[in-house]
Amino acid sequence: MNLIDYKDVNVYQDSQLVLQDVNVQIGEGEFVYLTGKVGTGKSSFLKTLYGELPVKEGEARVMDYNMTELKRRHLPELRKKLGIIFQDFQLLTDRTVDANLRFVLKATGWKNKVDINQRISDVLELVGMATKGYKMPSELSGGEQQRIVIARAILNNPKLILADEPTGNLDAETSRQIVELLQQISKAGSTVVMITHNLTLLEQFPGRQLTCENHQLTEVTTPPSEEQETTEELD
Repeated sequence: MNLIDYKDVNVYQDSQLVLQDVNVQIGEGEFVYLTGKVGTGKSSFLKTLYGELPVKEGEARVMDYNMTELKRRHLPELRKKLGIIFQDFQLLTDRTVDANLRFVLKATGWKNKVDINQRISDVLELVGMATKGYKMPSELSGGEQQRIVIARAILNNPKLILADEPTGNLDAETSRQIVELLQQISKAGSTVVMITHNLTLLEQFPGRQLTCENHQLTEVTTPPSEEQETTEELD
């Protein structure tokens, strides 16, 4: 089953055409890298998947939602079924890790205190942060904060996880650990779509690769050469 099904979709940022004639299908449990130079439309495409940018032209479905007809009042319903991971974490800095996760669960309809505490314990265990629930975000390293962001993203067992450069601010070893964790989550059944500039990760953790270039979103069938890698990482 396809969780994402786009046919002849044009993606606009304000009135500017960013991507033209996007045709892509992404199924359950896939791990998909989204690559390309800065400004080629990667984040804009991702934003259409969670309704931050409207889809006005073409046919676009995300899970059970027709994105061309989706009303703004239905966006919270869609986003409850997604996990979104941002490069800059977007944790609530005035409360502990536990309180950050509890806030999300309550906001998405969880009411039973025992169930909430158990779910928080489960996701922190899964991301290797079982002993960090009492910490404030400022007391954690960048890699630890990103693990908490992943824990937050998987609280409601989403079918689809969208990650916008989750390793962009992390060192090489921590980046490797984060992608390894995301691949484990994908193998457990969630589809992951991840923006990255770090093409070394694609070699270490193979996945499907889509790239944005010249206003097109295309499938990459061969791994990039070392020369292309160097050029893109310098970009």
